[in-house]
Amino acid sequence: MQNDGRTAFGKNIRNRRQELEISQERLAEQAGLHRTYVGGIERGERNVSLDNILCIAKALNITASDLMRGVV
Repeated sequence: MQNDGRTAFGKNIRNRRQELEISQERLAEQAGLHRTYVGGIERGERNVSLDNILCIAKALNITASDLMRGVV
């Protein structure tokens, strides 16, 4: 995933999180991740593993493929 892809992926996560009206901290808690890691993902700074994508998708009650929209 190139940086543009990471940015798009991060925006998809942020948009869904905001739709659900939950904080980064709450998302991180539900996904079993650290809040600063989630922040880095949303800013497009992190290259996220498949395992973490699946954890985030589950925490956001969305499919992993939905999170990937516009990424590739």
